[in-house]
Amino acid sequence: MRPSHIALAVLVTAIWGVNFVVIEVGLDHFPPLLFSALRFLVAALPAVFFVGRPTVAWKWVVGVGLALGVMKFGLLFVGMNQGMPAGLSSLVLQIQAVFTALFAFVALGERPGRIRLAGMVVALAGIGVAAADEGASGPLLGFTLVVVAAVGWGVSNVLTRKAAPSAPFTFMVWTSAVPVLPLLALSLTFEGWDRDTQALASLDWTGAGIIAFVAWVTTLFGFGAWSFLLRSHPASSVAPFTLLVPVFGMSSAALFLGESVSPLRWCAAALLVGGVALASLAPAPRNRAVQRVDTPAPALPVEDHEAHASR
Repeated sequence: MRPSHIALAVLVTAIWGVNFVVIEVGLDHFPPLLFSALRFLVAALPAVFFVGRPTVAWKWVVGVGLALGVMKFGLLFVGMNQGMPAGLSSLVLQIQAVFTALFAFVALGERPGRIRLAGMVVALAGIGVAAADEGASGPLLGFTLVVVAAVGWGVSNVLTRKAAPSAPFTFMVWTSAVPVLPLLALSLTFEGWDRDTQALASLDWTGAGIIAFVAWVTTLFGFGAWSFLLRSHPASSVAPFTLLVPVFGMSSAALFLGESVSPLRWCAAALLVGGVALASLAPAPRNRAVQRVDTPAPALPVEDHEAHASR
């Protein structure tokens, strides 16, 4: 990769890591479900009127929008609102790589090799250590919600692979439009009309800036730049940069929010990041029939790297 492209990849992962701190601050201004709905509303509008129609069937747009927008981001915001630290959230969400591999095996028949399986086991051990640390020192409910959010991320990854959109940015804009109404309905049901209207009535420049950052900087710029990198380089060269997200997330949370990192959490980080790295960088198994004729294996569909944010 060119130095400028490496710098762009690092910049995007830094933005996605810092985004967890921005979300933490934003939760002081908005109820979590309303916050998530506003994020997707501003990301979708007015862009949806300029990108054209999606190039895939609507079922994929709706499916990814619900899995990524409602399940992943909705539960992430609620989990963080329940006390899950920003830095730890950025780390735990990386377990989505394991869920993606599991769902791809079930839905797509993609069999992980031994090295990838070993990486998944190591990553799961990291989640176990993080759960033990959080169970002893923090709200276990918030931790559980963030893990389930990672499940939603894994589902959206597999659905996107099935959809195989030829225009990823357009697909992202339309999928951002899908969760707005469901999230608003959930917010009115569980957070209440009075709480939502009070948050909107008290909207200030800080709150507006937070919404603009999570919608335009982390979503439109971040995913747009990521799509550019994926078009310019092999996915295997770009994807490992996402391992920097928890590094920036935990560092920025410690710097700006004063979050402490216990020895157990450092151990969990080492296991989880190392396991995900092992699973991500392991070579894909070649088809046996292909090997017999000594021809290159066909390229697999590119994984949905929108899923790597926070977002």
